[in-house]
This record gives sequence, structure tokens and C-alpha cells, in this order.
Amino acid sequence: MSWSSGKDSAWSIYQLQQDPQIDLAGIFCTVNQQFQRVAMHAVRLELLQRQAQSLGLPLRVLEIPYPCSNQAYEGIMRRFVAEARQQGVQQFAFGDLFLEDIRSYREQKLQGSEIQPIFPLWKKPTPALAREMVESGLRAILTAVDPRKLPASFAGREFNHALLDDLPEGVDPCGENGEFHSFVYAGPMFSSNIAVRLGEIVERDGFVFADVLPAD
Repeated sequence: MSWSSGKDSAWSIYQLQQDPQIDLAGIFCTVNQQFQRVAMHAVRLELLQRQAQSLGLPLRVLEIPYPCSNQAYEGIMRRFVAEARQQGVQQFAFGDLFLEDIRSYREQKLQGSEIQPIFPLWKKPTPALAREMVESGLRAILTAVDPRKLPASFAGREFNHALLDDLPEGVDPCGENGEFHSFVYAGPMFSSNIAVRLGEIVERDGFVFADVLPAD
């Protein structure tokens, strides 16, 4: 599973956990080498590791440089795909919802690798999907906000019904257009909740980031 530490990959893996024909081999995640945080989501590596532990799955961290060119990123991914295939992996799952260009890119990059891309949440209506996540017990914090698309005040907020009610018109409830990214600390996909607390909120590189810390 392509794991981002956020709600869409968490919900995707929950769907896969319920499929008796799927044997989950592990999760992989790109991490900023300089800051040791999940790319885009800015989640600390330690919390990523705790998610993998609660999922009961091996974690493969793919370190990427900062800044990272597309060429460098694709080289790292190409080597990982070859390694995964050698280990017998047959499918990569992605949490994409409706962006056709992203899906096409993933399909193109896996072409000829003998690894099939699958999309457990594809085309599910996001207003209903977001509510379903919350009602299932999934708990997440918004760790990154694009202030050009969503007010900065949403950074650090809980992903819940109140937040969904407050989203401005035109903002996707799942943030599929890059409005926000999240960190999941509880939900039916985990064996136990991850204790966290909210740290400082900062603006960097045109985005607003809320630091999430281990509560212990």
C-alpha cells in the first residue's frame, strides 16, 4: 500500500483488510531525507512508524532529497518497484479518489513491471466518503493546509463532522485537490490508537503545517 499517513490511504487499507483475496505485504512511504518527515504531510517519522506498528505491517521508508526533482523521485521509485517485484509483490494500492491524471501517471510508471496498480476508493463520492470515515471511528488531524485553497486556521483541526460542516464551498471534503493533508491516529484499520498532541503551527514554502507530536 502506498501510505501517506493520511485518511485516504488509511481508509484504502481498511477496505483491503476486509478482502479475503488480498494478502497485505506492507506499506511504503516517501520521507523527506533532510527533515525526516512524510513528504507533503510533514508527519514525523516516529509517528509513521507507530502507524505501521498498529497496522501490523512492515514499513518501507523511501527517503527523498530536499528539494527533490521529478527525475530523482522517479529513480527512487523505479528501484523500489524492482525490489518489490523481486520479493513477490503483485499489486500496489493507492488511495486516489478521482484525479484521472494522477491515476494515469501511476499506471504508466508501473507498466511492464508486472505489478498491477489498484485503487480501492476510486470514484467514491467524497462527501459521503468523508462522513463514512468519521462515523467509522477514523480520527485524523489536518497537518498541512494550502492557504490558497483553504483558510490557514484549518491547520491542526480534527477531521470530524464539525470540520466538514465548516469547509468553504468548492473545497473537496477529502482534500483531493490538495486543499489539505492529514495524519490518522485512530480508526478501524488500527489495532490500537496512537497517542498524540498538537505542537506548533508554522508557515513554510507557501503551506501551513501543524506539527503533531507523540503524546508520551
